Amino acid sequence: MDVTPLDKARILSEALPYMQRYDKQTVVVKYGGHAMGEEEVARAFAQDIVLLEQATINPVVVHGGGPQIQSMLARLGIKSEFAAGLRITDAATVEIVEMVLAGSINKQIVGYINAAGGRAIGLSGKDGNMVLARKVSRSVVDPNSHIEKVIDLGFVGEPEKVDTTVLRQLLGGDLIPVLAPVAASAGGGTFNVNADTFAGAIAGALKAKRLLLLTDVPGVLDRSGSLIKELSVNEARLLIADGTISGGMIPKAETCIYALEQGVEGVVIMDGKVPHSVLLELLTDHGAGTLMHL
Repeated sequence: MDVTPLDKARILSEALPYMQRYDKQTVVVKYGGHAMGEEEVARAFAQDIVLLEQATINPVVVHGGGPQIQSMLARLGIKSEFAAGLRITDAATVEIVEMVLAGSINKQIVGYINAAGGRAIGLSGKDGNMVLARKVSRSVVDPNSHIEKVIDLGFVGEPEKVDTTVLRQLLGGDLIPVLAPVAASAGGGTFNVNADTFAGAIAGALKAKRLLLLTDVPGVLDRSGSLIKELSVNEARLLIADGTISGGMIPKAETCIYALEQGVEGVVIMDGKVPHSVLLELLTDHGAGTLMHL
């Protein structure tokens, strides 16, 4: 059905109160590797981000790139191993991770945003000492012996300190930061950081109005597979404890909890492959995905 000029005007007017709610507020959007999808979807995402900036909202994009990293490692004949849900990153792998995340993927997203009329700046956590990370330590239980053992994940880190100086100089200046989840170690080395964790740390440090985690699922699902539209932190913890939230959704939920406890007002887990999902969540009363709050 064709949309008339009157329909367009009504849609814009209905968005006004939401635009006022987020006026000059910071919104961190984690754009997952699985959510990037086809070029058409990526360009639509870029248009949405530019629209937010034009509406005097301050978007910060954090992107992942797991599938793209895996593809490059396969092309180079480097085998990947995972433990506790994280990629074991040796010296050879961390070079590829940094090349793909801070290089090709980052600049592709920057290019799409600029082509849509924005002014994006591609950075990583290493730039301006934005994110200092420490080595991640994880343990797993051997299914046969039931003995817990510590896994060495190599160059995998978690944020220890976030310096927002560079970001605050960019925000509000018509510039859109696009951040690759690569961080520096205290000794100047490189750590691969889970993109959700990285985005949560950035959002918490900026005291963002919203953190949006774009992935390839609708949000948090109940045991019957139906979307849970809203969750408190306490309810989320209970769902983790009883196994309703499981697998890859656990670290996402834990990121949400961390960000909220750091001062983020609300966090949404949502399907980034839905066209204009960012606008649906922020500028309409329909929302998208699962909203988590304190």
